[in-house]
Amino acid sequence: MMSDDGEQLLVVYDDHSDQRSMSLDETSSTEESPDETKVSLDTTDDAIPYIGQRFATHDHAYEFYSEFAKRCGFSIRRHRTEGKDGVGKGLTRRYFVCHRAGNTPVKTLSENKPQRNRKSSRCGCQAYMRISKTTELGAPEWRVTGFSNHHNHELLEPNQVRFLPAYRTISDADKNRILMFAKTGISVQQMMRLLELEKCVEPGYLPFTEKDVRNLLQSFRKVDLEDESIDLLRMCRNIKDKDHNFQFEYKLDSNNRLENIAWSYASSVQSYEVFGDAVVFDTTHRLNAFDMPLGIWVGMNNYGMPCFFGCALLREENVKSYSWALKAFLGFMNGKVPQTVLTDQTLCVREAIAMEMPSAKHAYCIWLIVAKFPSWFNAVLGERYNEWKSEFYRLYNMESIEDFEMGWRDMVNSFGLHTNRHITTLFAARNLWALPYLRSHFFAGMTTTAHSKAINAFIQRFLSAQTRLAHFIEQVAVAVDFKDQAGEQQTMQQNLQNICLKTGAPMESHAASVLTPFAFSKLQEQLVLAAHYASFQLEDGFLVRHHTKLEGGRKVYWVPREGIISCSCHHFEFSGILCRHTLRVLSTGNCFQIPERYMPLRWRRINTSAKLLQNTLSDHTERVQLLQGMVSNLVTESAKSKDRLDIAMEHVSVLLSRIRDHPVPSSRYARNDCFS
Repeated sequence: MMSDDGEQLLVVYDDHSDQRSMSLDETSSTEESPDETKVSLDTTDDAIPYIGQRFATHDHAYEFYSEFAKRCGFSIRRHRTEGKDGVGKGLTRRYFVCHRAGNTPVKTLSENKPQRNRKSSRCGCQAYMRISKTTELGAPEWRVTGFSNHHNHELLEPNQVRFLPAYRTISDADKNRILMFAKTGISVQQMMRLLELEKCVEPGYLPFTEKDVRNLLQSFRKVDLEDESIDLLRMCRNIKDKDHNFQFEYKLDSNNRLENIAWSYASSVQSYEVFGDAVVFDTTHRLNAFDMPLGIWVGMNNYGMPCFFGCALLREENVKSYSWALKAFLGFMNGKVPQTVLTDQTLCVREAIAMEMPSAKHAYCIWLIVAKFPSWFNAVLGERYNEWKSEFYRLYNMESIEDFEMGWRDMVNSFGLHTNRHITTLFAARNLWALPYLRSHFFAGMTTTAHSKAINAFIQRFLSAQTRLAHFIEQVAVAVDFKDQAGEQQTMQQNLQNICLKTGAPMESHAASVLTPFAFSKLQEQLVLAAHYASFQLEDGFLVRHHTKLEGGRKVYWVPREGIISCSCHHFEFSGILCRHTLRVLSTGNCFQIPERYMPLRWRRINTSAKLLQNTLSDHTERVQLLQGMVSNLVTESAKSKDRLDIAMEHVSVLLSRIRDHPVPSSRYARNDCFS
C-alpha cells in the first residue's frame, strides 16, 4: 500500500539484544524488498506493536496484536513456543503469526477415508510478533522482541475482515437463542434475520455466518440417528398398512444404515396428475435437529394455492443423493416428468435434473435469489442498495432479451459493479432466472412474489417442532391435511364471491363459467386491457399495439379454422392465460368464445373431478376431490337466483347436521378405514 507521496512505510524491526532470528522458520529472512510486501497504514503509531512493549501476560499480548491485525485487515494465530509451563524456566518465548503464514503440508491420501478438497489460505506470509518473558523488574512480564508487518498478500477491507474465522464468534447468549430457534424448527436463514432484528444490525453484519450456525447446530445433536432411522421406517410401514396408496422409497448404505428416504401421499399423486406441469423442488431447508437436507416438491393448483407433491430426507447434498430423490419422485408419479422445475442455485441439483429430467425446463426460484441480496449487495452499495434493487426488478420483468442485456450493462456501469462476483454469476446464469429467457415456458404463475411467499409459508408448516425424526412424516401429513382443509375453505370462499363482469363481452361470461375465480381474474385483467389495443391485419397475421403507440407492437398468428392462435409475447405459454393481444384479435374476428384449447384443464373449475370420473371411486381421496367438484357446481348453480340459493341452503343445512352426527377418526390415516 503506497502513501500519496509515493513513499512506502515498512514496519519491520527487531530487538538485537534478543539473540534470536526474527524469521518464522529460523532460516528465512524477513528483510523483504518494499515492492514485495503489503503494509497497512490504517493505524496510529501508539497502536502499532514496538520493540520493548510490555504486557502482563502472553494472553494480553495476543489480544493486543489481534486487535492491531483486525484494524490492518488480517487475523493472527498462535505459532511456535519455547519452553513449557512447569518445566525448568517454563514458557519463555511465543510467536504470533499472520493467519496466512506457513504453507499447507501435503496430506497422505487414504483410499478408505474421503478427502475434502478445501483450498488453503496459507501463502507463506512472514508477518509476525515475537514476545519473550523477562524478570528484569522483579515480577515476570512479557516483552515484544520481534515484529514485522510485511505481508505478501492483499489485506482485507474493514467490511471484509470481520468474516475471517478468528473474528467470527457466537456468544453464549446467542447460542441459547439459536438452540431455542432450532427447537421451533425455523430455518437458519430465518434465525439470522431474527437475530439481526433483535440486535438492530444490517443484514449480513452479525459477528457470525450461516455456516457457523449450521456447525453449531450440528454440535447440538444428541440423538442416535440409527435408532431414529429404524423408527422412521417402522412409521412408514405402519402408514402403508393403513393406507395402501401411501408411497415411500428408501435407500440403505453398505452398513445397512438409512441413507435417503422419500414419500408421497395418495392425494399428492392425484393432484400431480393435473397440476404437476410446473413444480418447485425446494432443497434450501434442513431438519436442524438432525442436520439432514430436506427436499420438498410443491406445485400450484387451479385456485392459485400451493399443493404438496412429496418429500425427501437425504444424508448428503450431492448429485448422487439428488438424483436418487428425483428418481424416487418420478416413480411415485408414474414416470410423469413436469414441464418446468424451479429450484435454488445449487449446482448439484442442476446436474441431477439434467440427468433425471432432461426434457424438463429447469429454472431458478427468483425469490431464493432475491433473499440473498442483502448479504450480497447491502454493504457494497450502501445508500444506493434500494435504488439498485428497483432497477434489478425492472430488468427482471422485461420482455425482450436484447433490452435486458443492454439494460444490464447500463446497470453494471451505473452502480460500478464490474468486478462484483455475484453480478458476474447472476449474468452468467441469466437464462435460468430472468423472465425474458423464460416466457416461452409454463410456470403456473409461481415466479410472482405473492405466490412465492405462499409457497414458502406452506413449506414452513412442515418445519415446526422437529422433535423426532420418525414423527416428521406425521408432521408433514398434519400440515398437508391442514392445507387441504384450508384450501377447501378458500375454494368455497372464491366460488361464493359474486363474479363481476367488466367488459360485457360474450368471451368474458363464457370464461367465467369455465375457469376458477382465480384463473378468471387473470384472464379478465387481459380482457380489460385488450380494449386499449388496436389490431392491424398483415399478410401472415396481425400486428397489435397500444392505441397511443405509433411503432412496435406484438405479432399475433391466428388460424380460425383450426382454432389456433399465438402471440410473440408468449404470455399464454408462460401462464396458461391468453394475453391482451390475442384477445383483441379474437374480438376483432367476431369470436364469442375462447377456444377450448386455450382454457387449460388445470385452470378449470371441475378439472379434478373430470379427471376422477375416469377412475374408480374406491379411494377416499378421490371421493373427497369429487365431492369438492360437486360442491363447486352446487355453488355456481345456486348463485344464479335467490330461489335456487334458498333451496340449496335449506338442504345443505340438513345434510351438514347429519354429517356432524357421525364421529370423526382421530388420525388422517384412519379415514380410509371408514370406507373399507
